[in-house]
Amino acid sequence: MNFYTFIIRKSAHYWVSLCLENGLVGQGETPEQAIDKLKEAIESFSEVYNSEKNVYSRPLHIDELHEFLTIEDSESSEIYEIRKVYA
Repeated sequence: MNFYTFIIRKSAHYWVSLCLENGLVGQGETPEQAIDKLKEAIESFSEVYNSEKNVYSRPLHIDELHEFLTIEDSESSEIYEIRKVYA
C-alpha cells in the first residue's frame, strides 16, 4: 500500500482534494467524502496504470498547484490542509 500527498480545500458548496503525485482529484460534500473519492480515483487509476500500456502519470506541476490554490470563489475559505492518504 502506497501513501500519497494531497491538499484539500473548500470550494463553494463542496470540498476538493488534489493529489500532488499524480494530479487526481476527489470531490465531496465533506472533507471525508472528498478524501474517499480521491482514494477511489487513485485505486482505479493504479489498476489501469498497472494493466495498460501507454498510460502516463506525472507529479503535479507547480503551475497546476498554484492554480488550485488561487481559484477565486467568493464562498470558499482560504483554508488548505496538506495530508497523506493510503491507497
